[in-house]
Amino acid sequence: MSDAALKDALAALGIGWSILEHEAVFTVEESLAIHDALPGAHTKNLFLKDAGGQFWLVTVEHSRRVDLKALAGVIGAKKLSFGKAEDMERLLGVTPGAVTPLAALNDTGGAVRVVIDTELASADAVHVHPLRNTATIGLSGVDLVRALAAWGHDPLIAAIPERAPAEPA
Repeated sequence: MSDAALKDALAALGIGWSILEHEAVFTVEESLAIHDALPGAHTKNLFLKDAGGQFWLVTVEHSRRVDLKALAGVIGAKKLSFGKAEDMERLLGVTPGAVTPLAALNDTGGAVRVVIDTELASADAVHVHPLRNTATIGLSGVDLVRALAAWGHDPLIAAIPERAPAEPA
């Protein structure tokens, strides 16, 4: 799916958005400079697969350290592990570093369950990649949830459990 097709899909739903073009970023750390230019919630996305073969795309605020073991119980999954890049590209049409909940638009078969952290779902501004890691698109959490639902991926809104900080040595 192209940028134009994504923008058209958002426009068809009457969803407003803003976009910032930037150098490619592959990690949350690399994207920190972008945060100053864009007020609001910035995200990280986890592409996961459970022991039963179900794929999951979990979107949380960028600084959250997700407890995968506890997450499985919260979302009703079996033991979770990170999904393979090949599966991500096949199902969502994006590569590592460009993962975004907006990629659900490419999952026409409904193979991936989308989970959005409760705080993001109600945020005034949520910043995600627009299917590539050379730009950041901003829209409201309500509009993100609405778009996902319209595209057949009614997201599970959940309080994502955090991993406890490591004990100092």
